[in-house]
Amino acid sequence: MKKIMLTLALASLASMSAIAEQDKHDTTDRLNMAATVLHEVMSAPDKGIPEEVMDHAKCIAVVPHMVKGGFVFGAEGGRGVATCRAEHGWSAPAFFAITGGSWGLQIGVEGVDLVMIIQNDQGMKHLLASKFQIGADASAAAGPVGRHASADTDWKMNAEILTYSRAKGVFAGLTLSGADVRPDKDSMDTVYGPDATFRSVLTGAVPPPPQAHAFLSAVHVARVQSASR
Repeated sequence: MKKIMLTLALASLASMSAIAEQDKHDTTDRLNMAATVLHEVMSAPDKGIPEEVMDHAKCIAVVPHMVKGGFVFGAEGGRGVATCRAEHGWSAPAFFAITGGSWGLQIGVEGVDLVMIIQNDQGMKHLLASKFQIGADASAAAGPVGRHASADTDWKMNAEILTYSRAKGVFAGLTLSGADVRPDKDSMDTVYGPDATFRSVLTGAVPPPPQAHAFLSAVHVARVQSASR
């Protein structure tokens, strides 16, 4: 009986270790995919996020390959990473999940890259909260696209979050309303341990892990690319 119990215990430990390793692999993949999305978006001539938007960004959030369905559809769900301006540069990335919401007319598209630019302190405050709803708690608008954001638009004044999507090679501002954004606790625990909070990571109190290098480098390069267009 003791041998059976010991065998079961060892099997359980091995299973838990395998799950933890897979979770670590998944979060690293998400960071790398988010870095790729930013690189590709900002490398598209005349189709990237304008310099003015990047200059005013308080936080940058990316959901690589969000899975969706329907016509004027609700999101099936996605998981992303975000970083905010901190005292000594951009913060370590925090992991979040996004679900629900109306995504406008993108009929038949199942995989979309989502980029959200949080452009003022109020928007950042909502992101740092445990949960918020885009459109209800934080105002959002489809972000302008191109080398520069037109001076006669109200993108800077009226929206806390500017949203963009990329599907099948097409990059454009996205009308996003009603989506819930909340911390991805499982991923946060995998990377930072149970003591690190969403807020502490995004305010710069937690150092970036090694696997975040590609994503944070992409954020830095994205700002340089927008300024050099």
